[in-house]
Amino acid sequence: MNTESQKASFTIDNIPFGIFSVNNSPKRVATIIGNQVVDLFELANLRYFDGFGIDKKVFENEFLNDFIALGKTKTNAVRKHLQILLKDLKNLPRTVFHADDLTELHLPIRIGDYTDFYSSEQHATNVGSMFRDPKNALLPNWKHVPVAYHGRSSSIFVSGKNFHRPKGQVNNDETKSPIFAPTSRLDIELEMATIIGKGNEIGDSINVNQAEDYVFGFQLFNDWSARDIQKWEYVPLGPFLAKNFFSSVSPWVVTIEALEDFRVPAPEQNPVVLPYLTEKNRFNFDVKLEVTLQPKGGKSIIISNSNFKNMYWTVAQQVAHHTVNGCNLNIGDLLGSGTISGNKPESFGSLLEITWGGKNPIILLDGAERRFLEDFDTIIISGFAEKEGKRIDFGEVRTMVLPTK
Repeated sequence: MNTESQKASFTIDNIPFGIFSVNNSPKRVATIIGNQVVDLFELANLRYFDGFGIDKKVFENEFLNDFIALGKTKTNAVRKHLQILLKDLKNLPRTVFHADDLTELHLPIRIGDYTDFYSSEQHATNVGSMFRDPKNALLPNWKHVPVAYHGRSSSIFVSGKNFHRPKGQVNNDETKSPIFAPTSRLDIELEMATIIGKGNEIGDSINVNQAEDYVFGFQLFNDWSARDIQKWEYVPLGPFLAKNFFSSVSPWVVTIEALEDFRVPAPEQNPVVLPYLTEKNRFNFDVKLEVTLQPKGGKSIIISNSNFKNMYWTVAQQVAHHTVNGCNLNIGDLLGSGTISGNKPESFGSLLEITWGGKNPIILLDGAERRFLEDFDTIIISGFAEKEGKRIDFGEVRTMVLPTK
């Protein structure tokens, strides 16, 4: 496995949005250029947003929700204005800039509801092959409906927040009674988070060809999983304690507009989907994703290189399906893509797949093995899109596994 990872590079083409503070100061809305966090509240104080019709209080805020609620006409105008202002940093007062290593980045979205999809065909095929007949790896509904479940938004935290290994019921031998124990099969799920930027009224459905209008942007997402707890509990209603103990997101929200040049054709769907899921223009986004495992005191190793384009069900289809029954989405809702796996072992998005259920361990640089994660292992997910000299970076989401409480 490769052991080299590239540091994030936030360019003028990007202009993501996040929430920061310095020395316990009030939280503020920010963007980032290079390694400089840019204070949008200070820019507003200095009247750089005069004429936009935006109350400067929107920029001194614990979350981005109020900013997003301004609507895309205003948020896109702010982003384009920032691209002009930040072309030459010397033209702006130093008071608007903060070195990224001297700031604290916070959870950027007040997440109301969280839904996790299951939209990578290779991931679904791998899991189905492990636990069912490989010839019938996909369940009959999988290519007809974007499968999903509702998760727990209260346990989603920003990069840098660590968690304790979860406990629960485990039954490795179903001829016996279950035991209560810490999970021994702690896993990652390499995902992207879609942030909803506009709500729909209860009872209304979002047309699949208008669905991207309801998307503000994207974050890196790690939906941690306890596979042994999951195996025992998921029948008949699906994941519960195996998933709701913790999820991690990156601190910067990259707008969907920043990814416009990185659209790629999504896979052809066969059989043909129902009309409400049929897209006039069917696209995914070419975002390279990397997972690094760093053992305590040891050297890191890259264990996966995947891509956001490895999605059978697109973001637009996820949004349309979520609301086809009249479900109302709200600003700040988070839709997880589901584990994103490519068609090669080095592109699988979970340890369950990478080690094939623990049968093929990862060998670390010191010779140690990993089938699933051990205490004090750190997982770093990073991602970027790059084309013709343009780079859109997502930064990283970094989390360490702590021992069970």
